[in-house]
Amino acid sequence: MNFVVVIPARYASSRLPGKALADICGKPMVVHVADRARESGAAEVIVATDDNRIFDAVARHGHNAVMTRADHVSGTDRIAEVAARRGWPGQRIVVNVQGDEPGIAPALIRSVAAQLASRGDAAIATACHPILDAAEMFDPNAVKVVIDKDGYALCFSRAPIPYARDAFGAAPPQLPAGLPAYRHLGLYAYRCGFLKTYPTLEPAGIEQFESLEQLRALWHGHRISVVITDQAPEPGVDTSADLEKMRRFFSGAGR
Repeated sequence: MNFVVVIPARYASSRLPGKALADICGKPMVVHVADRARESGAAEVIVATDDNRIFDAVARHGHNAVMTRADHVSGTDRIAEVAARRGWPGQRIVVNVQGDEPGIAPALIRSVAAQLASRGDAAIATACHPILDAAEMFDPNAVKVVIDKDGYALCFSRAPIPYARDAFGAAPPQLPAGLPAYRHLGLYAYRCGFLKTYPTLEPAGIEQFESLEQLRALWHGHRISVVITDQAPEPGVDTSADLEKMRRFFSGAGR
């Protein structure tokens, strides 16, 4: 299987400015992400950025970086620019790995790429893991995905879906046994042909209200295949507290 990884990385961040370059045990965070991506077996790993500081840091640590436009509204748009500039063919698989997830497992990256390679009718593949407690189910920061019998996404939402009418009506709400509840992981594999199409798609109302760009693909009829992983990956870094947890992970028992 031949696939590439592109890691979109901006310097700006509303909650943790400059987090892509935050030091974790002697390396910038985005470099740890690139290291993990390289371990996945990707044919090529590229950090796509609009900031010279990130570009220089990535290059110093032996990874490839490209400068992209500063006006992209999403990481998918940034990756689409890279794919167009590289002239990758329509069937080339590109995995979008978030630049703030240094603990991501290389095997998970590869499994998402393999899922798309095995599903010729899908434009995108992504991943999820089972939700095991009600607090996560009702957390709007935990994006939920509902999957059909063949493993394709039916819907994504910040709301608790599927909604267990009787159990969730209790006080406090309970997560009933057997509920097919899954938390979506922000890891995507795309075919380059879809990446060429994506910037031309009209934004969907549900996408804008939920603030979930993958809903645009579903709204326009593109299929998304979903890998279910049993174990939740290490969380991404959004706050200074998250950063401290990740530093402990890399310095000790987590590695």
